[in-house]
Order: sequence, then structure tokens, then C-alpha cells
Amino acid sequence: MMDQSRPTPDAQAIDWVIRQRDPAFDDWDAFTLWLEADTRHAEAYDVAAVADADAADLPAQPVARAVARPSRRIWLAGGAAAAAALVGIVGYGAVDRSPDLVRVATAAGERRTLTLADGSSIALNGDTRIAIDRDRPRFAALEQGEAMFRVVHDPADPFTVTVGGATVVDVGTVFDIVREAGSTRVAVSEGAVVYNPDAQNAHVAAGRQLQADDADATPRITAIVPALVGGWRTGQLVYDGAPLSTVVADIRRGTGTRITLASGLADRPFRGALLTGGDKGRIAGELAALTGLRATRRQDEWHLTRGGP
Repeated sequence: MMDQSRPTPDAQAIDWVIRQRDPAFDDWDAFTLWLEADTRHAEAYDVAAVADADAADLPAQPVARAVARPSRRIWLAGGAAAAAALVGIVGYGAVDRSPDLVRVATAAGERRTLTLADGSSIALNGDTRIAIDRDRPRFAALEQGEAMFRVVHDPADPFTVTVGGATVVDVGTVFDIVREAGSTRVAVSEGAVVYNPDAQNAHVAAGRQLQADDADATPRITAIVPALVGGWRTGQLVYDGAPLSTVVADIRRGTGTRITLASGLADRPFRGALLTGGDKGRIAGELAALTGLRATRRQDEWHLTRGGP
């Protein structure tokens, strides 16, 4: 028989989401251990976090008292009739409506989730701008920042994302795109995407990441751990040789913490894991400790230099 005294992964995930609403929450180490304890935990947390983000923007509605185990489809279905292409768009960061496009922007450290009428969802990291076309519900344009896409696959109508002059087409997919400083990163967690079908036609499968720089016509594809794609959503950033310039940009986007680097450090490779919760200064100190650098505070930002312990 099932142990009725032990909370289910769904109940535990909801508890973590509720606890993390508190700005003072800093128990990220315990949260990470919980995620790693069971493969079901990450999936349950993702469902609960998406539902919590969506529910915050939906009109108040009566809540059923006895719901045994709501599925992801039930979590995301509320408010589907609110618009032809988008659900609950009002209230997501800064919204700019033009005749054809809905543009959504987040501030550094802010996160939002958009739910599309077909059941697809787009989670926005901080300092991100994205546009969605009312007339093309299977289209999005990432103008800046980072977004994680969970796409309902439709071979007859593939979901398309434009970013930095390139096009990414889904092949049944969960993927994360970062656009910043003339560079694009596409990391795939499930399924696959095709990058620029009419040019490079690069196929990026699960467990792979594509890096494309505007100044270089040849993208690079490397291996990654699929489970770590979109780790920013659970407060964890993991790197295996990424340049420090990429790390500090990810930190600023996700937490609002500004970190500058001394001359010559931008391309220095970093390997390790960082937790983004808690005091903003902590992550700067952890990054300095893991790289053997020194972190010095300068008003509202941190500066990393050589000469650390």
C-alpha cells in the first residue's frame, strides 16, 4: 500500500512554490537536494511553478475543494477563452499592444510565464522582451533575454521562433533560447529544433546546445545535460567551461545582481554550479570563491578581480 503519511511529489512541489513566494526564502540548498532526490520532483515542481505563475494573472474564480492530482493540462486550461491566441496576457510585466503584435517585457530578476491557446507555454527570465503575433498563434519573436519554450508539437503547423535574424523551428520540443550581445544560444531539453532551415539547417537534438554569433556564419553545437536546461527556473545555474562573461550576464538577467569583470577575465572558462536565491551579494561571493577571484562591492554592483584566495 502507498504510504499515506508521506506527502506526494505534487504536494511537496506545491509546498516549495509557496515557500519560495517569500522574498526572504533562502533554503536553496535543501531545495536542490530535494530536486536531486527523485526524478519526479523536477517534473512536479515545474508543473506547480507554471501553474502558480499563470494563476497569479487569471481573474479570481471559485476553486474546487477536492482535487486529487490536477494534471498539467488542467493547470494550464483556466482562462483559455480570454483571447483567440493568448491566455491571461494582461498583467505579464510590461505589455505593449500594437495592431498585430503583443510585446511582453520583464525587468532583471523578474520572471513571467505566457500560456498560449494551443497549450504551449513560454517562461520568461528577467530582462527579456518577446513579441507574439495575434494572427500567428504558433509564432514568437525573442528580441532580448531568455525564454524557455514548451511547445505542443503539430507537424502541420510547426512552432517558429525568430531571434537575432535567425529562425528556430520546433520538432516536438522543450527548449531554452538566450539572446544577448549579438549572440544566440539554443539549448534543447526534449525533442529537437532546426536552426535556420533555409540556411545552416542545423538540427539540435535533446542534450545539445547551439551557439551562434552574429559575426560568424557557422554555429557551434556542444553536448549538455538535458535536465539542466532552463535551470534558472529552479534557482540553479550549471556551467561546464562557459566564459565568465556569459555567467555574469546570466546572473544579472535572472537575479538583477550586477557583476563586472576586470580586464582579461571575460573569456575565462567557468565550471561549477551556482544557486541564485538568497542575498544578492552571496552569488557574487560564491562565483569569486569558485574562480579564485576577489569580489569587491561598488555601490550597486560587484567587481571581480584577480588576487582572491
